[in-house]
Amino acid sequence: MQVHRSRTSALGVCSWSLRAGAESELAAVVEAVGVSQVQMALDPLRRGAWSAERLVASLESVDATVRSGMMGTEGEDYSTLETIRRTGGLVPDQHWPANLAAARGNARVARELGLELVSLHAGFLPEKRGDALRARVLDRLRQVADVFGEQGVRLALETGQESAATLLDVLAELDHPGVGINFDPANMLLYGMGEPVAALRALLPHVLQVHVKDARSSQVPGDWGQEVPVGTGEVDWTAFFAVLAAAGFGGDLMIEREAGDDRPGDMRLAADLVRRHWPAARA
Repeated sequence: MQVHRSRTSALGVCSWSLRAGAESELAAVVEAVGVSQVQMALDPLRRGAWSAERLVASLESVDATVRSGMMGTEGEDYSTLETIRRTGGLVPDQHWPANLAAARGNARVARELGLELVSLHAGFLPEKRGDALRARVLDRLRQVADVFGEQGVRLALETGQESAATLLDVLAELDHPGVGINFDPANMLLYGMGEPVAALRALLPHVLQVHVKDARSSQVPGDWGQEVPVGTGEVDWTAFFAVLAAAGFGGDLMIEREAGDDRPGDMRLAADLVRRHWPAARA
């Protein structure tokens, strides 16, 4: 099975956004979006619902490849901000054994695909050091990062469920060479955790990959913001890409779309926007 390990900055799409029912369907939609790189949800492969061999063959048929992975966690409920705070990531004690086992399986899948990066939502990280929940979640993060590290894979924490300042402090306390950030500007707005460009500037030394997604913030504290097509929300993409360029960012940009009735169409428009701002990214 051929795999891809180039470090050249790439533009791709998140597989879960496309809601494909099978490997060949995913390949067809990736081709329709007009990119050749994919961040792949690993859990269907780990569970055996999808085949890594069929996935690679289907993507190769449209000159596409898996670029990075994503791991979900058990029992996540995104109904409200409060439910995801209680159920998200590695926080719930009752799901920790299953999540650790899933990490081991996903790490093996990532190695099989030749991946070097997998992202996940760690859950809401408490702000203060010394918090018992924070200590527990950081211990779990270390274990998960070690599991992936044994397979030569780095872990990228999704942004948005805490402020940039809190995430920076968590990374400093964690002090793990295999852990960085998957920066999602829309999540900062959706969760009400800060202005995206300022957050990117603060977190950039740790950013391993970027999700290209847009949103409008909520005017009601405690309510979700609204995800919208890239270029129609509150993310200042000109300033966003200027920060990346000034730092010589070389990571990948993966288009994510989790709302809307025409996700492939919205993702094509997002790809066009990225190409205008970031022509060096290989699509």
